[in-house]
Amino acid sequence: MGQQEKVATSLAGAVSEEISASLTAVDAELARRYPGDPGTRQPVHTVYVPGDVYEPGTLRSWGDQALAALDEHAPDAASFAAVLGIPAELAGPVHDRVRAKLEREPVEDLRIDFEDGYGPRPDAEEDEAAARAARLVFEAYANGTAAPYMGIRMKCMEAGVRDRGIRTTDVFLSGLMAAGGLPEGLVLTLPKVTYPEQVTAFVQLLEAFEEAHGLDAGRIGFEIQIETSQSILAADGTAAVARMIDAAQGRATGLHYGTFDYSACVGVSAAYQAGDHPAADHAKAVMQVAAAGTGVRVSDGSTNVLPVGPASQVHEAWRLHYGLTRRALARAYYQGWDMHPGHLPTRYAAVYTFYREGLEPAAARLAAYVAKAGGDVMDEPATAKALSGYLLRGIDCGALDTAEVARLTGLTRVDLDAFASPRRGDLTVTAP
Repeated sequence: MGQQEKVATSLAGAVSEEISASLTAVDAELARRYPGDPGTRQPVHTVYVPGDVYEPGTLRSWGDQALAALDEHAPDAASFAAVLGIPAELAGPVHDRVRAKLEREPVEDLRIDFEDGYGPRPDAEEDEAAARAARLVFEAYANGTAAPYMGIRMKCMEAGVRDRGIRTTDVFLSGLMAAGGLPEGLVLTLPKVTYPEQVTAFVQLLEAFEEAHGLDAGRIGFEIQIETSQSILAADGTAAVARMIDAAQGRATGLHYGTFDYSACVGVSAAYQAGDHPAADHAKAVMQVAAAGTGVRVSDGSTNVLPVGPASQVHEAWRLHYGLTRRALARAYYQGWDMHPGHLPTRYAAVYTFYREGLEPAAARLAAYVAKAGGDVMDEPATAKALSGYLLRGIDCGALDTAEVARLTGLTRVDLDAFASPRRGDLTVTAP
């Protein structure tokens, strides 16, 4: 081997050391504020059920009602595809997977609602309902009938309902602890947040609860519901939602867009309050940018057009819901709210069509990237990350099978996880 040619440089090694030393605090701040996606499953939707309505059989009842709606209004793959405009080649696979999902796991995320869906009640009545919710949630996880994620939405931190929201949170969490502990899938939703200080106050509440029960600090996370214009743009012109994420001190798990409260807040007439209104698009775009890289997920809102009544009316509502869900997915809002069992068929149809349509192109691009085979698209490491995340979300919700993804990409689940969640500054990870 010949002698290696000496490379000319002009700067002493001390220069690099000095620069690194000057950026130490920035490096730490980047790692703290922008840890990246947690790599855990994100549910495709959240179902809200009032606190006095939730029963042990609620999840199964929603699944059964959704199946009955399919049987009545789209009894086979062809009719279902025709109503929604699903490509003919996907009609059978999507219809079969939707039915299987409704039979196996109709709801991915359930929130027992003590806010707008429950309303003001006598304190004793809400205390009893919150304690009952805790008991039923714990039992559901214990007997295997729970949704992957479950929890409550309490009243907000505004003055008029603050004490009630704090007490309901305490009653619910205390009930879980008394029953045997907090389930892994526990999720809390803090609604109508306007100022970052309200998030700070909720963190204070959770810290006090954790200390009282000897729980690890930070054990309890929560979602922030964005329902006011002030949560998007603060009085000083800054993005308040970014400050809210910071105020959560690492506990924020999601930002949920509240379609109707936000629309009303900015003056949108009731007939035009929808997830595709320009005001909604603006709010969600700010939420998306504020959350990017922080590990906080963004969720779209809901439609209040229910698929009930004669077949023509059900089909129209289904088409609307399907279209809004597909639109949200294309904009990287991978979660939304569902308000009625009849929304479940179109939620899963939209999600499954989205992932199955893109399966082969995404798999081919990722396989080419791994093999450095090129092709007609020159992908970068960040795109490989996005492709892996796409395939993983499809697997997690039931749209795709691990085996078919492995066959098309040559990658295992562990490989996909490595691509989807690389360490900061390391987007060159390659599969073994």
